[in-house]
Amino acid sequence: MLQRYQITIVNKKINLFLFKILNSLKITFLGTGTSQGIPIIGSTHPVCLSKNPKDKRLRVSVLVEWDDYTYVIDCGPDFRQQMLRANVNKIDGIIFTHEHADHTAGLDDIRPFFFRQGDIPIYAHKRVVEQLKQRFAYIFATENRYPGVPNLAINEIENKPFKLNDLEVIPVEVFHHKLQVFGFRFNNFAYLTDVKTIPDEEMEKLKNLDVLVINALREETHISHLNLEEALQIIDILQPKKAYLTHISHLLGFHDEVQQKLPKNVFLAYDELQIQL
Repeated sequence: MLQRYQITIVNKKINLFLFKILNSLKITFLGTGTSQGIPIIGSTHPVCLSKNPKDKRLRVSVLVEWDDYTYVIDCGPDFRQQMLRANVNKIDGIIFTHEHADHTAGLDDIRPFFFRQGDIPIYAHKRVVEQLKQRFAYIFATENRYPGVPNLAINEIENKPFKLNDLEVIPVEVFHHKLQVFGFRFNNFAYLTDVKTIPDEEMEKLKNLDVLVINALREETHISHLNLEEALQIIDILQPKKAYLTHISHLLGFHDEVQQKLPKNVFLAYDELQIQL
């Protein structure tokens, strides 16, 4: 009886170990900049003129990989450049946080993936899907479709968990001024962008994280984005093991100087940064 019990305990430990290995996440920051990116066209601001590669920021997006799966959160106007730079050869789907152009404008550039793979799944709030249909009517057309237009497999998501292959994803409903936006939790990793407020019940979903990614636009207050102080307050409440700041404006300052001011477990994300969980 004791031997059987010991074997059961060992099997549970092995299964837990395999689960962690098979579901370990690799996160690549494809872009960490705000809606205009850094440098801003025509700007002579010192951060825009910086020679430090960490001060060059494409529009905000991350690549989430585990096992043989690859998903992109948001595909803004820099999507093509980001895919080439990260050497991404296939994607299993795109998850949208909200409908603003810096998060959606690159949708047409999924064509090379569609030609190789077939229909590309997208996951978005119903409102976001309707906005995409307006902006990319030719992609969603059902008659007289232009040859070469990509096909999408549309998955409307609500504020409840959904599956991406074998992994459960938990949406986190936050607000960008008055606009509803989804953040997402994958295991013990959570990604939030374009946040200004987080309801108390949604904060509960963000406890016990290994890594939290959250936006911090600048030091001055902003109507629809967290500033640095507000982002740090949320991090202090949630107490993730590590936190990374994204959706950054040139007004926040030089990367290296800002990093020196941050708490020891908080990091300024930068383009092409990779983390493993």
